[in-house]
Amino acid sequence: MEIGLTYDLRDEYLLLGYGEEETAEFDRGDTIDAIERTLQSLGYATDRIGTAQELSRRLLAGDRWDMVFNIAEGLNGFGREALVPALLDDYGVPYTFSDPLVLSLTLHKAMAKRVVRDAGVPTPDFQVVENAEDASRIDLRYPLFIKPVAEGTGKGITATSKVMNDAQMLVHCKRMLETYCQPVLVETYLPGREFTVGIVGTGDRAVSIGVMEVILKDDAEPEVYSYVNKEKCEELVEYRLVDDPQAKAAEHVALKSYRVLGCADAGRVDLRANENGVVNFIEVNPLAGLHPEHSDLCIIAEKAGLTYRGLIGAIMESAMEKNSNKKRMWNQHENRRRLQPTRGAGIRQLGSLR
Repeated sequence: MEIGLTYDLRDEYLLLGYGEEETAEFDRGDTIDAIERTLQSLGYATDRIGTAQELSRRLLAGDRWDMVFNIAEGLNGFGREALVPALLDDYGVPYTFSDPLVLSLTLHKAMAKRVVRDAGVPTPDFQVVENAEDASRIDLRYPLFIKPVAEGTGKGITATSKVMNDAQMLVHCKRMLETYCQPVLVETYLPGREFTVGIVGTGDRAVSIGVMEVILKDDAEPEVYSYVNKEKCEELVEYRLVDDPQAKAAEHVALKSYRVLGCADAGRVDLRANENGVVNFIEVNPLAGLHPEHSDLCIIAEKAGLTYRGLIGAIMESAMEKNSNKKRMWNQHENRRRLQPTRGAGIRQLGSLR
């Protein structure tokens, strides 16, 4: 069975002139090496594809795979994470992790919060700032927390993300709008414990592999799990596997959020407690990092006694089961297409590209 690998390599984008923070969500070469070695140890043949652009070229050239292991983040727009799975859906190629709808929805943090809030999941009150005028109309109780609405890996989050008054909020919202060219999420600051929950599986079969508390050390940027704190996590952050009642509550909220949003195969849910100890949904990462030592999901797995090989194997098992139903649907569509060979030159030409 041949597995294609889709990804964005950080070093390649740095060579093109992109900055360190711009490429923060992209993968290191040793991450791809680790995934490929592990898939091969599980008995799969592998083929490195790379970016969405390279995937497009190879699909048009007629290349196909039994499945694609997709961790490509993309570069631009709210649909950047959805591009690879959308292409694969169109060509009927199975893949790991969530579908285009889920990846677009969850990348936009405010949209994801609206969905989980609708399902009764606690999440801090929030508003979205599209421009400077919106920032002057915020009607939430201070302190507040601000961040770009569609970034990951702590991009845009610094010690100044916690704001205490209108003047601070206006200054920092304006800076974020100009820097990241996207709306800003403004939400009530939660002062309690911070958790991240690792999840493997899809739907009712999704299970937590562990609840990890994020504890900032004395030298870390205070009060926020910022870009700097994440990039230097080995020095600035203590990760502790926890199993107390509040951690159990975090696990419950994480699983409900993951299922409500439709995430698949594996992911990570970030949560924080409010002043009353109620654990709130912050965001979900349905394309969680997979560096064996540096990525939160892998750290959780290791602390919980699940090997890296076991984690990748569990992701593949979930993807196989998930894609069995999709394959039947794709086969039905392909059979219908073959039975209608006279629908016009344009349609025949399109079919020849597949």
